[in-house]
Amino acid sequence: MLNDVRAVAFDLDNTLWDVEPVLARAEARLIEWLRLNCPRIPEQLSLADMRAAREELARAEPHNAHDVTYLRLTALERHARECGYGAEVAARAFEVFLAARCEVEVLPDVRPALARLGRAFTLASLSNGNADLGRIGLDAAFALSLNARQIGAGKPDRRSFEHLARSLGLAAHQILYVGDDPWLDVEASRAAGCRSAWMNRRGSAWPAELAPAELDVRDCGELASRLGA
Repeated sequence: MLNDVRAVAFDLDNTLWDVEPVLARAEARLIEWLRLNCPRIPEQLSLADMRAAREELARAEPHNAHDVTYLRLTALERHARECGYGAEVAARAFEVFLAARCEVEVLPDVRPALARLGRAFTLASLSNGNADLGRIGLDAAFALSLNARQIGAGKPDRRSFEHLARSLGLAAHQILYVGDDPWLDVEASRAAGCRSAWMNRRGSAWPAELAPAELDVRDCGELASRLGA
């Protein structure tokens, strides 16, 4: 069924690493930096307040809702001004967050499996997030790395996958998209004409309302084996 696949494209967060502890650490580093450099911001705003501000900004600017970097930077600029600081401190604060955001622990199956897969397929990544594969040290494994900010749309928007296919020079059905989210990754890629694989690291039950993915794997090693790599 997958003999025509020429490229394997991956989601990143919770597919190649566990993202929840990474984000928690990054936000803790951000708050620590703000306390030292702009203390009035964390005195007046909690992390929950900052998150709510980003969500409100996304609702007010739906054309920017896909861009998590824009949302965080713009919200930080507003917080800075409201607390009596120059808006330029937002870029410094965001860099602290992003550096910690890229301190991920790549899961142990990932690098060996990518090496196997890379001998048989073109590899790509497509993420809604702002993880930097260069900082993480995984960029060399991929011929192409895309995110929602670059594309101007995020998953589940089919434009994400159409852009991926154009960039790879392939038809959508020649791409196998691999991700942990049944809706954002599997169903959305399938709706855009790609093949789909569910990275089910947590042994979750598949949603009854969705047709199953073409592949259901527990890790990247199993994916490589199932694809004959």
